[in-house]
Amino acid sequence: MNIYENILNGGDLRSIGGSNKVVAVVGSREEFDGLFTLLFHSDRRIVMRAGDAIEKITITKAEYLQPHKAGILELCSIASDKELKWHLALIVSRLNLTKKELGIVWQTLTGWALDRKNSRVVRVNSLQGLYNLFEKNTPLERDLCLTIAAVIKENIPSITARVKKFRKLNNKI
Repeated sequence: MNIYENILNGGDLRSIGGSNKVVAVVGSREEFDGLFTLLFHSDRRIVMRAGDAIEKITITKAEYLQPHKAGILELCSIASDKELKWHLALIVSRLNLTKKELGIVWQTLTGWALDRKNSRVVRVNSLQGLYNLFEKNTPLERDLCLTIAAVIKENIPSITARVKKFRKLNNKI
């Protein structure tokens, strides 16, 4: 059993459980690697909480993700649970991607952002992931603007608020 599994187990999907405890104890790449394996766990609650912890850890330690790039890209292509998608949308944008990988990720996140069947959190985080990728790859500005133009028409408060935030950061969007 993974040492983090007990900390992340239990409760329901509305709770982050012990993910903040895991964030506090993961202090090395090796420990992070053990946590990362839980993204493939069969229990949706553990996957969601592991995703939450990974997302928080990699805000300052994005380099921990790079050895797991293939796994993250695989998860992006097969993820169906909204709780995993909303974390992946932010995590994947922290990777160093090849041009081909960037195209695939961009297409995935754009699809998630535009899909009205996705939860609002997935859609907002997908937009944030796209914005994060755009910041590293400014030629994607036109594509980002097209996606924003499509979703802003829906007049969803959480999406509108995120777009306003982007526009404060970059007046070209």
